[in-house]
Amino acid sequence: MTRTVLLRALTKNKFVASNAPRSISISITSLSRCISTLILAEHESGTIKPQTVSTVVAANSLGESSSISLLLAGSGSSLQEAASQAASCHPSVSEVLVADSDKFEYSLAEPWAKLVDFVRQQGDYSHILASSSSFGKNILPRVAALLDVSPITDVVKILGSDQFIRPIYAGNALCTVRYTGAGPCMLTIRSTSFPVTPITANSESKKATVSQIDLSNFEDDSVSKSRYVGRSTQDTERPDLGSARVVITGGRALKSVENFKMIEKLAEKLGGAVGATRAAVDAGYVPNDLQVGQTGKIVAPELYMAFGVSGAIQHLAGIKDSKVIVAVNKDADAPIFQVADYGLVGDLFEVIPELLEKLPEKK
Repeated sequence: MTRTVLLRALTKNKFVASNAPRSISISITSLSRCISTLILAEHESGTIKPQTVSTVVAANSLGESSSISLLLAGSGSSLQEAASQAASCHPSVSEVLVADSDKFEYSLAEPWAKLVDFVRQQGDYSHILASSSSFGKNILPRVAALLDVSPITDVVKILGSDQFIRPIYAGNALCTVRYTGAGPCMLTIRSTSFPVTPITANSESKKATVSQIDLSNFEDDSVSKSRYVGRSTQDTERPDLGSARVVITGGRALKSVENFKMIEKLAEKLGGAVGATRAAVDAGYVPNDLQVGQTGKIVAPELYMAFGVSGAIQHLAGIKDSKVIVAVNKDADAPIFQVADYGLVGDLFEVIPELLEKLPEKK
């Protein structure tokens, strides 16, 4: 009977709000000049990543008259394809700046930081933004060090051009921060907090201007302390974990790589992405790019299903914005049940096969 309720829950759009974290106010500034925003755009295979578009949405909250420029760097035809898409990715984008050079073939922090500083000197931007992805977290702090400013990370809400809200204590409290520095205000944006509104037919025709950056005076004389070794990716048709509507996560209770394949099969049936806890990643069941939590991916799907996940505070910090959370665990006292909208106390090795049997194939 309980499992029948769980199956029915998958078709409902019920949202149960939990107690909101308490707010802490910290006064750290005010920007008097006109708002001009530079966004570090992340792209892959000629496509702008959704996190970048969410960052554009966040930049709109800085002020009504703000201008938004996207900075793309790389080399080859895929860069130009990404630039063309970036020009129409959101009607708020006024300009796309393209740095085409072999120096930016890989997203290494050293050359990227020099590039951002080079572009900033020409544009005098009041704000520099990037998503809170591994891309943004890698580059923006180095840029901040070059400019001697303090970045504000993981912003979940923008109250004005100089006032922001970010989580602290693993998401258990929210901190209101006011920027008072003289240099540009630098932010990393939690993309799940700024959903993208579908583009209407009227706005599709608006395209920003695409400009090639003159790199003749760009000097990257620093000796790089990092080098590109390689990249490993999974060949799968599943959606990206950070932007998926459905996420199926497994924990260490799955016990092996073979057993974790049940999670993958369930994700395929529901058209969702696969996630994992840090314990499952450390055990070698899946690669670390599937880790969900404070030290992994922050997700906010419409449906989040957790199997064998106890609910450590670091993991809960990464799923708290999910619309509906479904948890299956043998331990009735597992912390995951405190945040779950639907919970089933049971053996995942019995529950998952039953779900696989009764759920229809994805069309």
